Amino acid sequence: MRDISGRTVFITGGAQGIGLGMARAFVEAGANVALADLDEARVSAAAAELNDLTGRPEAAAGYRLDVRDRAAYGRVIDEVEQRFGPIEVLCNNAGLGTLAKAGDLSWDNWDLVLGVNLGGVVNGVQLVLPRMIARGGPGHIVNTASGAGLIASPNLTYATSKFAVVGLSESLRQQPELTENGIGVTVLCPGFVATDVIRNSARIEGREDDPRVAVAETLLKERGLSPDEVGRQVLDAVRSGELYVITDRYIAPVLEQRFQLIFDALPSETERDRELAPDIKTRLATLVPPLVGADR
Repeated sequence: MRDISGRTVFITGGAQGIGLGMARAFVEAGANVALADLDEARVSAAAAELNDLTGRPEAAAGYRLDVRDRAAYGRVIDEVEQRFGPIEVLCNNAGLGTLAKAGDLSWDNWDLVLGVNLGGVVNGVQLVLPRMIARGGPGHIVNTASGAGLIASPNLTYATSKFAVVGLSESLRQQPELTENGIGVTVLCPGFVATDVIRNSARIEGREDDPRVAVAETLLKERGLSPDEVGRQVLDAVRSGELYVITDRYIAPVLEQRFQLIFDALPSETERDRELAPDIKTRLATLVPPLVGADR
């Protein structure tokens, strides 16, 4: 999707952090942006900031939304499209940065983290993608995962949710309905970004006194990219049709180690494997399309 000007972009978790960084990049490229967030006051202030930034008083609007609430999500989508027109770029960005490990787990923690980090993405896709397909495109979906969706993390519920978002995005990318209608998919895997996600998540979970919160927050603030830089990376990926946006190289050694372990676990090739390889390769090609998106 090379031309962003005049298009409607919908961003969840858009009141601050990476979501607001994306919003700034898109409005500066001429798009109209609808922001959704659980914090109504902050999302309204963010929309006002974007309107001031662009000098276009109707460039952005804010909506209160809990992405787990499917009925409310549907109503917000209707309101956005009545105001701005069809949503052409969907950014499923709302998320929690929990530090919960095995000893911290509860049913409530699983429900909260999976409900927001994975369920929010599923709800966005389920509500917006059929409209994109029905219109015949074009469109683009950006799902925010994490570097912790590519390499192991001790934060159990968080890693589970983010690995799932990566898999969902890769599978979406392979769907023929998207390719046929010019609908691209990008999965954002940020590393250290200077946001308040850890502090905000700790408050929601009642973990503000956990000493790990201060350590993690300091690391993000001191070593993290700015949300605006991440937003520009996402905009570039939407324009060029890239599947992955990985903001940091620090995961490279662990990523290499992980895939080496996977390759090492493969059984040794046999004569039967060599005999069947051409047939299996042909059949798999019809079942598992390559990770090539509609925009490429």
